[in-house]
Amino acid sequence: MVRYHDDEWGTPCHDDVELFERLALESFQAGLSWSTILRKRDAFRAAFRGFDPAVVAGFGDPERARLMADAGIVRNGAKIDATISNAAAWLRTAAAFGSFDTYLATMVPGPPARLAPTVAVGEIPARTPVSDALSADLRARGFRFVGSTIVYAFMQSVGLVDDHEPDCFRAIARNAG
Repeated sequence: MVRYHDDEWGTPCHDDVELFERLALESFQAGLSWSTILRKRDAFRAAFRGFDPAVVAGFGDPERARLMADAGIVRNGAKIDATISNAAAWLRTAAAFGSFDTYLATMVPGPPARLAPTVAVGEIPARTPVSDALSADLRARGFRFVGSTIVYAFMQSVGLVDDHEPDCFRAIARNAG
């Protein structure tokens, strides 16, 4: 968890495959602890063939059965089906905008929103009007398991918002630079 926070969480990400992985993992996390997902991350990567949306979109019944039998991942049929169908929606969206990263930039223009310097832990939002809008647009494009709370966690993960608390070394370093 510490390494994920220190090296990855909140760092801007622009790689479409990595973005797809992060959205898929956030969707799998719904109702579970993030530590569970991180412990299984390598197994998820292997099971979903590196989270390449072009590969995952081609998964059919044999791959779904393989995923449902894989004890290394979260074996939730609805989440597995959503990840496969989301890969196809991802490809359509990326084709329409040139990349999924470009699509995100149109929906969540930078720079990333930051927490106020006086924010307390209990004041960090679980969703925002921006995540509500992105969630609605993703659903309209055929995505599933992309409610506003999941989308906001994704936005935090890939640096679309910067929710490092004011006393976090990442916020302090950002403010010093």
